[in-house]
Amino acid sequence: MILLSHPTANQNVRQAALALAEDDLLAEFWTCLNWKEGGFFERHLPSRLRNELRRRSFSDRVKPFTRAFPWREAGRLLSQQLGLQFLTRAEAGVFSVDAVYLSLDRRVARRLLDSSQLKAVYAYDNGALESFRAARARGLKCIYEHPIVYWREARRYQQEEADLHPEWKPTLGALQDSEEKLARKDAELALADVVIVASTFSKNSLNQAPALTASVQVVPYGAPSVSDAPGESRSGKLAVLFVGALSQAKGLKYLLEAATKLERQIDLTLIGKRVSPLIPTPAMLDKHRWIPSLAYDDLLREMSRHDVLVLPSLHEGFGLVIGEAMAQGLVVIATPHSAAPDLIDDGVDGFIIPIRSAQAIAEKLELLLQEPARLREMKQAARRKAQSHSWEAYRRTLVRLAREVVS
Repeated sequence: MILLSHPTANQNVRQAALALAEDDLLAEFWTCLNWKEGGFFERHLPSRLRNELRRRSFSDRVKPFTRAFPWREAGRLLSQQLGLQFLTRAEAGVFSVDAVYLSLDRRVARRLLDSSQLKAVYAYDNGALESFRAARARGLKCIYEHPIVYWREARRYQQEEADLHPEWKPTLGALQDSEEKLARKDAELALADVVIVASTFSKNSLNQAPALTASVQVVPYGAPSVSDAPGESRSGKLAVLFVGALSQAKGLKYLLEAATKLERQIDLTLIGKRVSPLIPTPAMLDKHRWIPSLAYDDLLREMSRHDVLVLPSLHEGFGLVIGEAMAQGLVVIATPHSAAPDLIDDGVDGFIIPIRSAQAIAEKLELLLQEPARLREMKQAARRKAQSHSWEAYRRTLVRLAREVVS
């Protein structure tokens, strides 16, 4: 009944596909890569590429519905490995992320003209316009997932940050988006019959969208199965983790400032790809443990070796790592510009801090250092909270909404 499409199929997309498949609502799932783990080629790939491809494998329940359109995305990954940055430059490159999204969108739109069994198309931000136009021509419903913060709000926060810290401007991607791309996003919203967001903060940001007439439904993402395994401490210090692109949109500068203040008391691990070759500086990264990329299961294991996750983002549509970290027993320190207010009881199973505050980050880390008993209690409370926000609960909620749309 529903055709689902997304080029890169991250964790929430895989869960959406599984939800629709389990409830016999999924007709087709269109993506770029459908990777088979453990194959001959995988053993001979560079580790970074192998980790990326492992994220593109799907459960047996979803595989029969999966249709792959790989060439543009394969070209993007290969260009990244070869350092051919001109081929992946935002919007302009033939293998840019934008080109990948637009290519799959056009392919799905052509597919819709050939299908008579569908009732709805389910697509995502910046990858839905041509699909929705074709769906409207066929009288199909348009389900639009908007997993980020509305672009006008994101651009406002990033412009403020660029004015405050111009050296970090190269990492602020929303400031580089063309007017054409932004108009496309608004056109997608205008065609939607229902908009799905993952957090209250994301929903509120859409109050700035001038063309939006559809209802906006909050369906929070889930967390993985809760781990009861004790963490493997690497030292007597507080083990602090950051997961995400090394961008100032994530508030990274403020975490690094707090880490400098507490460098003798904490061990900081950064997991995420560089956005700029210049900042954070190599000297700054050398002070800490940096892992550019990990496969999903490896990421969860790495999380379990830490005490605290810090996510000081300027804006997040949700922040999947919040639930993932809580499920591994980490205390999460995050800003209200994310799903943190929806997931965290401040001071009980995590902390909610203001944006742009290295001092607030340092204060919470110092508190946990000074009160180890409280740290242990909050880690257990985080596990309990994650258990109540499972992916199973997400799939049930999403299916109920999808059935209402197609009924």
